[in-house]
Order: sequence, then structure tokens, then C-alpha cells
Amino acid sequence: MMDAMSVDSMIDGLDPEQSAAVAAPRGPVCVLAGAGTGKTRTITRRIAHLVSAGHVSSGQVLAVTFTARAAGEMRGRLRELGVGSDGPPVQARTFHAAALRQLKYFWPQVVGDTSWQLLDRKFALVSQAAHRAGVSTSTDSVRDLAGEIEWAKGSLVAPEDYPTVTARLRREVPMDAAKVASVYAGYEDLKNRGGEGILLDFDDLLLHTAAALEEHSAVADEFRERYRCFVVDEYQDVTPLQQRVLDAWLGERDDLTVVGDANQTIYSFTGATPRYLLDFSRRFPDATVVRLERDYRSTPEVVSLANRVIGAARGRIAGTRLQLIGQRAPGPEPEFFEYDDEPAEADGVARAIKRLIAKGTAPSEIAVLYRINAQSEVHEQAMTEMQIPYQVRGGEGFFNRSEVRQGISALRTASGRDDLPEESKQGEGLPSLVRAVLAPLGLTATEPAGAQAREKWASLGGLVQVTEELLVQDSDLDLDRLLGELAARAEARHPPVVQGVTLASLHAAKGLEWDAVFLVGLADGTLPISHALGNDPSANNDAAIEEERRLLYVGVTRAREHLHLSWALARNAVGRKSRRRSRFLNGLIPEDSPASRIAATPTKKSGPKCRLCAKPLIGTGATMLGRCESHPSDVDEALLDALKSWRLEKSRELKVPAYVVFSDTTLTAIAEQQPQDDRGLVAIPGIGAKKLERFGADVLTVVRESSAT
Repeated sequence: MMDAMSVDSMIDGLDPEQSAAVAAPRGPVCVLAGAGTGKTRTITRRIAHLVSAGHVSSGQVLAVTFTARAAGEMRGRLRELGVGSDGPPVQARTFHAAALRQLKYFWPQVVGDTSWQLLDRKFALVSQAAHRAGVSTSTDSVRDLAGEIEWAKGSLVAPEDYPTVTARLRREVPMDAAKVASVYAGYEDLKNRGGEGILLDFDDLLLHTAAALEEHSAVADEFRERYRCFVVDEYQDVTPLQQRVLDAWLGERDDLTVVGDANQTIYSFTGATPRYLLDFSRRFPDATVVRLERDYRSTPEVVSLANRVIGAARGRIAGTRLQLIGQRAPGPEPEFFEYDDEPAEADGVARAIKRLIAKGTAPSEIAVLYRINAQSEVHEQAMTEMQIPYQVRGGEGFFNRSEVRQGISALRTASGRDDLPEESKQGEGLPSLVRAVLAPLGLTATEPAGAQAREKWASLGGLVQVTEELLVQDSDLDLDRLLGELAARAEARHPPVVQGVTLASLHAAKGLEWDAVFLVGLADGTLPISHALGNDPSANNDAAIEEERRLLYVGVTRAREHLHLSWALARNAVGRKSRRRSRFLNGLIPEDSPASRIAATPTKKSGPKCRLCAKPLIGTGATMLGRCESHPSDVDEALLDALKSWRLEKSRELKVPAYVVFSDTTLTAIAEQQPQDDRGLVAIPGIGAKKLERFGADVLTVVRESSAT
């Protein structure tokens, strides 16, 4: 046992709330710890205090968390505190690693001579079960089925109960629930028919460990004599199965410390639920509950935004929200940006990153976070063009994804066919051809059900987006040149393994932190994601939307100092700017922000009025012209001809269709109103900041020259 140390030494350097958690009496303790509040430091100090005070020996403590990285960090901090230096160390492991260790030891007592093997990859068996059940064995289908089986086992749902439970929960399933149940049952049957003993997947490790302790008193007695004290990190993320194992570990005892934050619950799709954290005080009425709200990670400006994001949350989980208090020196205010399209957003983000790096921020201390992995492609491209080193975390780079490689291969096959109309392989017909070629691979007209199918659909849609972007630059683009450009991009998108900017999904970013964080793609339909919105205002949809809000909260709290939030009005430069910024941003954007002016929440106001009679304008054409269409046109025909001539030259110069520069209606409006400065020009609908910057000077020159003649 480590040398006795005073309570004062264990709480030295801790704030009052951390100290209270460390020095709490032996027994049930619940630490509600917000992001950046020092929870790992607190719980390792608590373990050290319990060992030092003689309440328990180091070898009698079992601490469980959800990642090997977190478990390793915990073990390292305990070593620094001297815990276990003269005896068995604290067992700090993941749930599955702890169960595996215990099952290996107790298996002969419980089962006997029957051998077993760990099934670390279930894909092949699920595929076999799917084939027997007569359902699709495509990679995406099998992955979705494997995910459903993991959810069901983690939620303690048997195959025969799966259809009823999913219907009651209104869970979105990748195919008919009865088919999923059939595959699930077949998978379990196949695991038990191995020729060299039974196969156990990772969920089975937990199930068998719990059963061994529940059904065999000798096993339970031996285990409970060995382990006396339990600590669970990220307690909001436990599944019913993991809680069952924890209950089996505890028995009738209550020497349990849990740490968590219900408002960081973002894994409900895996079966994780915060209800055990929320109900802790009901189960243990005498529990010590401590709230850690002093944030040592982020500046007060970032903390303030995080509080406002989660402050709008609703439901039971929101009732436990923590009001974080920033402890760092003030820093820059979070910035909000609206862009016309995703390539413009990626370019803006890359330029901002370039400026940060130039000012001394290390690339490894910068992250770009998005909702789904398919969003990485446009940012990978922008990083490559700016020569910014980067690494993709928690997912493959866009051009390394199997569906993207398959899509490019299918396009290459199509280029060699001689039965396709030539007009489909070039110019305006090319995007339709690309969509048709990719359709058999999963590019449906509407977003599909199933997580894997959606991810694939978004990636394939990215190839269409690239096609449309290139077509804007080259109106004569053909399939061969498209394939050449895709190959060049794929080759350029293989950065060396370096400590560069991190590109990651919001889920993959959980538990990490950076000096600068760029939250991108913050538009309704992406965050919250479209399938969370649903088609009806049900409580189920409300819960899904609230989890999306918590996902944004997690993203905001990853930033130490710099925080950049952005969204795009369209997917690509030729798309309709019909997107709306995320509903979660309402009320958060400062009034003096350019993004507030551009994308402010709509308020009831009068519509545009005729510049001649002041009556409300009806219809797009009237709005564009700024007058009722019943009024005779006062267009300057000579000026209109001059504007059309200029537009033709400009479109040829840029290699884009003429309408991309300005529509006929916009030119007519210019010729009628004859603006003399930038202010007059942007007053015409269809002329925004981007077109003003690109064409404003030229247009005003044409207008002035025409007026002078």
C-alpha cells in the first residue's frame, strides 16, 4: 500500500468542488463533471485518497472507462500519484477488457471444458446469417445489420423481442424489423455451432460475465472479495448491458464512484443511455453528489457560447445541465460565417487556418469538425490546395473510401462504352450521367435509411458535387477529363503522416481538445441531421433533435481559445441557396456579425414594393425588376445591349454559361434602374456581395459609359 498521505495533500491544488469529490466518504459518489472541469484529475485523486487513507488497497479498485486511451491516461496519472507503487496496481480498463480478463479466469468454473474463442469481427457471420435469411448481403446492409445486433445486445433485447421493442421505441431500422430479427437469431445460432468451441463477440463477454456472477455464488464471492471499490468514467454512456455487469460486480455493496455529464450523451444509437446517471440519487439516496462547473479548458468566451447552446435544451436531460464557469484569461470571441456554398466555406476555413498557423498556432492544435465523414472531401481539397498538412481522424479520407473507389471505377467503365449518347458524356448532360452510373451503387434520389447507406449516399453525392463544380469552370467538360481530374485529386490527397490539422466527425472528437476548432456545415438537415428531423412532431423526434444539440455542445467545448462556426447556403456553386443555418444557432450570433445580417432569423416584415407605385410586388420577375410587371418598361435598350455584350465576353473568359454571370432579368433591372454606385447595384435582387466583388466595377463602368454617350 502506498505511504499514508493526508487529505490535504490529495486535495492540494484542487478547487472546492473537486476537493469535495476527492474527500467524499467511502460509498456512493456521483460527480457531475462538465467539459474541461478536470474530471480525470478528480477521480484519480479520489482513488489515491481512498488507498492512502486505508479504505481500500490499490489492487481492490476496478476503474472502467470507454476507451483504451482514457484507461491508459488514468493508469498513468495513478502511477504519478504513487498508487500501487508497492503492490498490485489499480485495474483501469474498458468494460470489455475487464470482462475479458474475468471471463478467462472464471470460465473453467462456470462452463468447464467447453472451449471458446473471441470473435473480434462479426462481419462474415452476419453476412452468412443475412444470406440464410434471404436479405441483402451488400457491405452496407451487413454493416447496418451488425450495428443493429450490437444495439439489441447492448440494450438486452433478444431476437424474438426485437420487432416489438423497436416498434415501441419508434427506432429507425435499416430494413423490415422481422428480417433483422431473423438475421440476429441466425447470427447467434452460427456462433454456437463452431467446430472448435463456441464463439463469443464483445457483447457476449459482458453477458457471460454478468451471468457468471449472477448464477454462481462461488464465483461472485471470489470476485467481490477481490474487488471492493468501483469507479466508472463517462457514466452517461453506459448501456443496459454494461449496467447489468456493473450491478453484478457490486452485488449488495455501494462503494461506487461515477463520473459523467448527461448533456454530453451522444451515443444513443449504440444503446447508451443517461438514465442510470440521472437516477443515481434515487438508487442511492445517501449518495454524495458533486457538480464540477469550473472550466479550465476554454476561454470565458467559448464557455459562454457553450452555456447558451445547451441552455436552450429541453427535456429531462437538460434539467441536469451544468453552468460552466470559465477559469482562463479572456480570448477572442467565437466567429460566425455564412458562405454561398460548401467549396467557398472550405476555402474560407482553410484561409483562416493558414492565418492562424502564420501567427504561431501549431497545425496539430487545430481541428475541423463536421457531422458526417462524407463532409471531409471538400475540406481535404481546400487543405491540399492551401498546402496545409492534415490528417483524417475516425474515418478514411474521401478518395480512400470503398464506395468512392467503386464509383470512380464505374465511371471509368462508362467512359469506355460506345452505346451512350455523346451529349450525355459532355457538358450539361454530364451530371445526369454521373448520377445514373452511381445509382446502382447507392446514390438514390432521396436519402436512404440506415447509417451505412446514408454515409455511402453522401459520399457518392460528393462525386456528383465535384462534377458540377468542375462544369462551372469548364462548360465543355467531358467524362474523360472528369476522370483525369478525379485521379489527380485522389493522388494529391495522400498527405504524409504528419502532425497536421485534424479533420474529424463530431462523434470522433469526443474527449479531445484543440486550441482552435472550426465547426463546419452547421445547416439544418446536417446539424440537426435530416433523419433526426423526421416527418412528424413526435416526442421521439424531439429526443433525436436534442441529441443533435448535445453534439453541437460537445463540438463547441472542444475549443480552448479560437472557435469558428460556419455554414453554407448551397452544396455547390451552381446549386440553389436554399439551406438555412442550423436552428441551434438562433439567438447565438451577435447582431454586429456579418453572418447575423445575412442570415438573421426571419421576422415579420413587409415585402418588396414597386419603385414606381409603392404597391407590394408579386412574383419573382416583378421582384427582380423592382416594379409591377403591369408598368411599361423604361429600359435603356442601348445599355441593355451593352450589358449583354459585356456578359457574353465575361462568360467566355470564365468558361461558364452566360446566366451564371447574370440572368436576363437582372440585366434588364440594371438597364432600367441604371445604378451609379455599389449601393445602388446591390439593391437589385440577384446581386449579392460575391457578384458585387466579381462584376460590380465592370457593370458600373458599362452603365456610366452608356450614360455619357
